[in-house]
Amino acid sequence: MRLTIRSNLAMRTLMFCAVNPGRIVRKHEIAEACNASENHLAQVVNTLAQLGFISTQRGRAGGLTLAHPAADIRVGAVLRAFEASLPFAECFDESANTCPLAKACLFRDALAAAVEAFYATMDRWTLADLVADNTALQHLLAVPGRDIRPTCAGRKPHLELQAAVA
Repeated sequence: MRLTIRSNLAMRTLMFCAVNPGRIVRKHEIAEACNASENHLAQVVNTLAQLGFISTQRGRAGGLTLAHPAADIRVGAVLRAFEASLPFAECFDESANTCPLAKACLFRDALAAAVEAFYATMDRWTLADLVADNTALQHLLAVPGRDIRPTCAGRKPHLELQAAVA
């Protein structure tokens, strides 16, 4: 499984906003920090705004901010919003499916279960979980001249996952 560039840029954008709370950030700042094309990023920002993940402000002092607290933004919801329109495999797209095995193949069921397990895992994570106590990320994404203060999210789903796997 591989995420699209749009999903990756969406998460980078949201993390950038979360690391710079209480500040309107600009696309060029995100593009520079995240090594992204500003034109491609503009499309992602537009989608994030349409989906209600961020708020945008036009004009000279414009930019973007999170529309909700980082603790309320689920990673699974963001990835579903950007990935769900793309079928995971040919057999998931009924209009374009040409697989001759479709009526007898159980591989599709296995893939569907795996994709759902992926999203269920991502639903355990919030944007706050990704940036909390992550000083290295904060140094990479903080707008220059801004004091870096550690953020705290409380819950650490990756620890829950490690315990479940053990």
